[in-house]
Amino acid sequence: MDAEEFRRRGKEMIDYVAEYLENVEQRPVYPDLEPGYLRSLIPSEAPLEPESYEDIMKDMERVIMPGITHWHSPYFFAYFPAASSYPAMLADMLSTAIGCIGFSWAASPACTELETVMLDWLGKMLQLPESFIAGTDGQGGGVIQGTASEATLMSLLAARCKAVRRVQTYTSDKSEVEIFSQLVAYTSEQAHSSVERAALIGGVMIRKVPTDSNYAVRGDSLKKMVEEDKAAGLIPFYVCATLGTTPSCAFDQITELGPICNGENMWMHIDAAYAGSAFICPEFRPLLNGIEGHSTVGLNGFWYLKIFFCLSTPVNRVKKRTDIIGAFKMDPLYLKHENQESGLVTDYRHWQIPLGRRFRSLKLWFVFRMYGLQGLQAHIRKQVALAKEFESLVRADKRFEICAEVVLGLVCFRLKGSNELNQNLLKKITNSREIHLVPCQLSGRFVLRFVICARTTESRHIQQAWQHITQLTFELLQEPNH
Repeated sequence: MDAEEFRRRGKEMIDYVAEYLENVEQRPVYPDLEPGYLRSLIPSEAPLEPESYEDIMKDMERVIMPGITHWHSPYFFAYFPAASSYPAMLADMLSTAIGCIGFSWAASPACTELETVMLDWLGKMLQLPESFIAGTDGQGGGVIQGTASEATLMSLLAARCKAVRRVQTYTSDKSEVEIFSQLVAYTSEQAHSSVERAALIGGVMIRKVPTDSNYAVRGDSLKKMVEEDKAAGLIPFYVCATLGTTPSCAFDQITELGPICNGENMWMHIDAAYAGSAFICPEFRPLLNGIEGHSTVGLNGFWYLKIFFCLSTPVNRVKKRTDIIGAFKMDPLYLKHENQESGLVTDYRHWQIPLGRRFRSLKLWFVFRMYGLQGLQAHIRKQVALAKEFESLVRADKRFEICAEVVLGLVCFRLKGSNELNQNLLKKITNSREIHLVPCQLSGRFVLRFVICARTTESRHIQQAWQHITQLTFELLQEPNH
């Protein structure tokens, strides 16, 4: 493919993408396929001779699209929102064309410097304390990580490194392996599984803290566990609190947890993967109160802002960037450059697990400028209003119950009755392929999660989804075993 054909095919692809997104609600939101469907549709080996672009695009509809769950459909209400933004897609094309591997400032200065500035922009939109802002002489800063799981893992590994060094200052005869065996981390019983996985990779034990009736971790529960573990000879070193848990969008009480972490010299990481972006709205910013006492904040551009960013990238923000850099710094000669000791330069290879990194901050730059803060706020408020609309529909039907407070764009609800009844309802919903939901478990109960996801979701989609749910409920309750 030469430049001339690329221009022609590129225009065709833009048309294909635009048409797909404009008409995605006409497609079944969930595929009707069995595992292994694809292998029989394509050859068992790569072609020896080039194939035509036209044939590849025909196979997109014949092979690929039948197996796609359409995350951008306004009838997709599962998991959490996915990315969809025309400015971000254009920026992604540009990033791919530039193709820099921005592991250091010298590898592409604009790649590093734009990321630093864009994350300062975001920090100011969130009204974070100055200690989290890089600026020209700050101690803090942010980095775009690869996934939310990676952001949590990086914070845990940095905390582990800091704890080991601290312990060795007063017990120098202890090896790292001995100290690892005594380290203990804490997180909510409602926390995402990635937190537990981070502890598994980090080789440390983790304890799940019980939650209150609102599914939030409180200070007294954490304090009790910490005291028990210290009495048993363990070393509490890390707490991962969540603002907007995956099951129910619950908010751990960080104003209570922060002082405990400071008093016990524990690293506090806040996983705000879903809810964090909403804090750019003044009415939701109080949910972040207490941030001052914490070491790192994991914030996904994914969920609310990812609607515009097209980022599959969370942001790790730190109060003191040397805590991250000091844990992971490797400086072989072939990666060094003459400006790396400058106070104005950071090499993001020291902030992450991979060496290479894409020019992802271009997407923030395009989106921030083309939507503006007010445009992003308007989108978040619309999503929350749609969730409230669905909540009101559920509350008006006495057969159903709301299972957790609706704060943002997630509604947890269920039919009054057994877990089996609700499992059967979800099975009917999934098999219908008209809307898509996934479940969670709250207080031992099987609960349906309804999340406002797509950028194009409107009130009519909420109304149609509820009509569909109530119709399937009627059919279910007519069955002899119910």
